[in-house]
This record gives sequence, C-alpha cells and structure tokens, in this order.
Amino acid sequence: MRLLKHLIFPGLSLLAAGFLFLSMSAFAMEQTASSSPAPVRADGTNLWFDIRQFGVEGRGWNDTKDFYDRLPAKAEGVVRKPVWDLSRNSAGMGVRFVTDATTIRACWAVTDPWLYLPNITAIGKSGLDLYVKTDKGWHWLAVGQPTAQTNEVTLIKDLIPGKREYLLYLPLYNGTKFVELGISATNVIEKAPAWGAGERKPIVFYGTSILQGLAASRPGMVHSAILGRKFNYPTINLGFSGNGKMEPEMAGLLAELDPSVYVIDCLPNMVADEIKERVEPLVRKLRAAHPQTPIVLVEDRTMQDSFLIAGRMEWYHLKDRAELKAAYDRLQKDGVTNLYYIPGEHLFGDDGEGSTDGSHPNDLGFTRQAEIFAKVLAPMLKGGQ
Repeated sequence: MRLLKHLIFPGLSLLAAGFLFLSMSAFAMEQTASSSPAPVRADGTNLWFDIRQFGVEGRGWNDTKDFYDRLPAKAEGVVRKPVWDLSRNSAGMGVRFVTDATTIRACWAVTDPWLYLPNITAIGKSGLDLYVKTDKGWHWLAVGQPTAQTNEVTLIKDLIPGKREYLLYLPLYNGTKFVELGISATNVIEKAPAWGAGERKPIVFYGTSILQGLAASRPGMVHSAILGRKFNYPTINLGFSGNGKMEPEMAGLLAELDPSVYVIDCLPNMVADEIKERVEPLVRKLRAAHPQTPIVLVEDRTMQDSFLIAGRMEWYHLKDRAELKAAYDRLQKDGVTNLYYIPGEHLFGDDGEGSTDGSHPNDLGFTRQAEIFAKVLAPMLKGGQ
C-alpha cells in the first residue's frame, strides 16, 4: 500500500482503486522476464512499472535474501560479514527496456540514508544512470540524482518521438529497495530483446572497490559496465570494497555461476602471502567446474603517486605482481588452459590523470582500464559488438 494514495483512475472509488492497485501489484510480482509488463500503480498522468518485470541484469543468483542482493541468501554466515554486507549493494545491476515515451520518469529507494562518500558522487553511490541505444551503439542520456532515500524524478523529457531501447544502471554503493519506471499512459513500454544473436552468458567480474565503482561519477562508468556496452554482453559485478580477497568461500560461490568469462581482479585487496596461498586454489576450483571457460587474472593497478613515494612501487606493487605472475606460470605449467593475464602498470594511464585519489580511478581511469581489458576479452566474446 506504499503508493496507494497516488493511485488515480477516473471513475473508480477508493475501494475499487485500492483493489486494482493490489491486483496490479500481485500481478507484477508474478511476472516473469518474458511476460508483458503490467503497471504496479498509476497517477493522473503516468503508469508506473516495477523494473523486475523487464528482467533485471547483473544478478548471479535468484535465491537472494532481498531481490537486489548480489550473493545468494545461503552466503550469509558463510562469507565474512563485510563481504555479505557489501553484497547487499546493487553494483552492476541494470535493466534494459524499449519504449516510445518522450518523457521517462523513475522512482527508486535505497537502503542507506548516507547518499554519497568522500570520493564518490551521490549519483554514483545512490543514483541511476540512463543510456539509449543508437545506430552507433550505446550513448549516455540522463541520470537520476538522489536527494533522499526515496526519490521520484524525471530522467528525461522532450525526447524526439520514436521507439528506442534504453539501459538503466542501478546504484553502485547502496542497497536498492525498489525501482519503478514511469511513462505516459498513452505510450508503451516493453522488455528489450536479447543482447545479441545466440546465447550470451554474462562476463563475471570479481574484485575490489575499484570494480564496485569507486570513484565513478555515475554507475555506467565502471569498466565492467563500459565493457558490457562495448561488446553487448550481460555482466555481473562482484566487486566488494576492500574485501575482494580470493577466499575459498567466494571461490565456491563463483564456481556456481556459468559465465562466458571470469575476470579475477583482487590484487589491490591482497598481500603477497595471500596471493601465493589463494590464487591457484581459486583458479583450480573454477576450472574444475568449468573446464573450458576463460579465466583472466588481473594485476594490481599502479597507484598514481607511486613514482615519487619511496618504496611504494617495490613493496606495494612489484612484490604482489610477482606472486600473481608466479602463480599464473605454475598453473600454465600444470596444464591449466584458457588462462589469461592482464598486467597492471598502465591500467589508469601514465599521466596521473586517471585517478580521483591516487588509488581509485575516475571516469578517465575506468575508460582506460576498459580499453586494456577489451583487447584481451575481444577474442573470447564471439559475436560481440
């Protein structure tokens, strides 16, 4: 009954309107991704649709405690508490839809009242990010700027008439309670077609605060999202701020997924001893579950002040990179195939302009990182783009 007071249908009594609202809500919750969407509410101008009806992407598991969690409910008490808590953030999730609406509105609520962080905008942490598909590919269009835990905004208006496909990204560093799209009752909205011809299993990324999106200005600027748009592939973002550490519990969960590619990018959260201990068991766990799926190991990025701080490069980067490379070499020597390696030295670029705080990329750094990843991923993603 959260929004019953806004439900207005001419000629309906409040009782009838309330019944219709409950009926629509029940119907919407029963929809599958292949069903025609039904509005969950209406106001005097707009019909509102729960995005779950369109097929929310970026979810690795369906058996979650709350819908927008990134790990299954069974992971609670199995993974460390910080990992579990961060898994309640909706990083990497999004929804594609098709509409001929000239105005698109959004209503959403987040779980954390703290909408921003010192090095990430409120839009990145708690907001929405809208793209539109053009004949040249995906193009940014609008953001939903949060001002409270529950927001209702006009994402875009006065669009040139036409039926188009859109992609809406959800908050990176906040939990999502619900998201609704609002369009005029005179327009239509539909589930988007498949990403491309043939089966396109998601690219699964596992990593750190960088992967979760610190310090992107908006959700669509994380490198995993950039790569998803570039190759027209679904993606799953399992970045856990400060807590991507290749632990056995996470290895087991990752092995349950069935991706096109695994991208393992945890070094910024690990020390050399952890790398030596955990990389090979994680890769072997994934390879046992998926004998042919490509696995990409990524070195740590270069912190942008390392060139002038005594000892940082030698201790913080070179030692960790050497351990990862040694593990990679041992795995290859032992016959592990479809294993790939991305060096970290140039991930943010070489001019110091690719970072917000020296450690986390800005939008330029994310773009540069995506370009390097793309060179390795392109041959694996047949039919992409």
